[in-house]
Parts: sequence; structure tokens; C-alpha cells
Amino acid sequence: MECPDREYYPFLVVLFLTLLALVIFWPVLDMVVLSASLAVVLMPVHHRLMRSVPAVVSAAALTIALFTLVAAAAYCTDLVLRQNAGLINQIFGTIGTWLANPATQPGAFGVSISKDTLLFWVAKGNALFVNYWATITANILLIVFKGLVFFLSFFLFLLRGIALRDRIFRHLPVQVRSYCELLTPVTVDTLYVIYIVQFAIAALTFVISLPVFYLLGYGNILFYSFLAAFCELIPILGSSVAFIIVGAYSLALGDLRGLLIMVILGYIVVSALPEIYIRPVLVGRRVKINPVIMFVGLIGGLLTLGLAGFVLGPLIIVLVMKSYRIWTDERKGSKEPQDAGDDGEAGQ
Repeated sequence: MECPDREYYPFLVVLFLTLLALVIFWPVLDMVVLSASLAVVLMPVHHRLMRSVPAVVSAAALTIALFTLVAAAAYCTDLVLRQNAGLINQIFGTIGTWLANPATQPGAFGVSISKDTLLFWVAKGNALFVNYWATITANILLIVFKGLVFFLSFFLFLLRGIALRDRIFRHLPVQVRSYCELLTPVTVDTLYVIYIVQFAIAALTFVISLPVFYLLGYGNILFYSFLAAFCELIPILGSSVAFIIVGAYSLALGDLRGLLIMVILGYIVVSALPEIYIRPVLVGRRVKINPVIMFVGLIGGLLTLGLAGFVLGPLIIVLVMKSYRIWTDERKGSKEPQDAGDDGEAGQ
């Protein structure tokens, strides 16, 4: 007897092999995922440019523009960090000296983490914000390779993304293809709102950090606010990193007032509240998902998938919820004609 769902076998095999490839090559494919998501967001701009220039010229122009924007942001960040190198060295030096001092004991402040672990984190922060050129040089081949993969993938997704999507859809089973077509609009909406909210939260962090660091009284208000916004813009860091660093600096100086300001106003108000409430609400409202579920997707994606989880976490949650709604709507639709038929038979 022939199985009625035999057409699904090749699709399931290809799906399994694709997932296997994603797992094996994930250290590189995270750049492909990010480039694809960004290409989807900028696709309308690409289509508008194609009215005046060929597709390859439009895709190349957007890729060059994106590279220029990233390079300019990197240059500005390097400039700010170099101009404040003395202050950053002072911060990490003070924290390191305080931790290395036998007279200081983190446990006295309720910190249950060992000194060795804290010193390791300080070394990581020093490598990221002070000796970042040494860190970049040590990983230059990986950075260049990932950069090439990202920008080349971005260019190709702009140029051939629609054709690739249509080709994939054409070979899908009919029922699967109909589901994918229904999920496409919500996928695009989700990607739009993820990127827009990310930049909006970073800008908000900079603005509301200004009065917090003014109250702190250490000066360099613009730099500290920039540091918080910069960390917020990088999903795997978050503005909490900046407030933890400055809070640890306050503790090392013996400034308990400054530590309380960093914990209450910095960590809780500026860093935690936007992540727990504002971001999930903004993203969830656009795609009609409960903010709590969206928050789980955001945090879970970052913790399990790294940088790409910033996009994939919320997107997976949205697609699962949307798929469930489509399935329940189809179930209701299939029951209604059956119920109407039963009523007709009963009337006869």
C-alpha cells in the first residue's frame, strides 16, 4: 500500500541535512543568518534603486554603503576609546588592584564569586575595552573571514534572495508551501521591528544614562553614556556590562553611594527595564505576541545561539506562535462545515 505522504520524504531528508549543516558550520553560518536578516530589511530599498539602476549595481551600492557605515562606526568607537584610554586604564587598574589586595574580600559585600573568577572577568573587560587592538590582531584571520562571509552573503541575498526563495518554495510540498507563504509576511515584520527596536533602545540608553552619570559625579558623562549605548548596541553585551564595570569601580573606590546609583538607577532602571519591558512590548505589539514570551525568546536566543540569537530567538518564537494560530484556524475552519452538515442531517 503506497503511503499518501510519500512526497514529504525528500523534503524531510533535505530538511534534516540542512539542520545538520547548520549545526556543523554554525561558527561561520551565524554571519550568513545575520546578513540574510539584514538583506530582508533592506530589500525594499534595493527594489526602489532597481527602478533606476541594474540589480547588481543596486546590490553592490547597498553592500558598499553598509561596509562604509560599519567602518565609520568602528573608527568612531576606536577614536572615543583612544581619547579616553587613560580613564579606562584607571577604571580597570583600580578594580584589579582592589581584587588583588588580600585585605579585600568580595564575600563581605555579598559577592559569592571567587576572586579568581572576578579577576578573569576583569581581564576579559580589559581585553575588550583597553587592549582591544591586541585582541583584534590575535583573531584577525577569523574576523576577516567572518567579515567576508557577512558582506558577500549580504550582497548575494540582495541580488538573488527573491529568486532563491521562489525556487525553494517551488520544490516544497503544497501544504508546506502554503504554510511558508503565510509565514513570510510575519517574518519580514519581525525582522524589521527587531532592528528598529535595537537601535531605538541604544539611543534611549544613551539619553537616559546622561542624568544617571551626572548624579554619579565622576565627570566624563558623555563617555560613560556612550559606553552604555555602545554595549547596548551589541546584543551579546548589553548596557548592563557598562553599569557593572562602573559599579565595580565605585566599589573599588569605596564609594557606596556611587555603587547604589549604578545598581538602582543604572542596572535596574536604565539597563534592565528596557530589556524586560520596553523591548518585548515593542516587538510583541507589532507581531501580536505576549511580551513575556517575546522576552524569553530574546534572552534564550542570545544565551543559546550567541549573536545570531538576537535575530533567531524572537523570530523562532514568532514563527511558532504564528504556526500554531494558522493550525488552530484551519482546524476551526474544517470543523464548521462538518458541524453545518450534521445540523442539516438532523433537520431532515
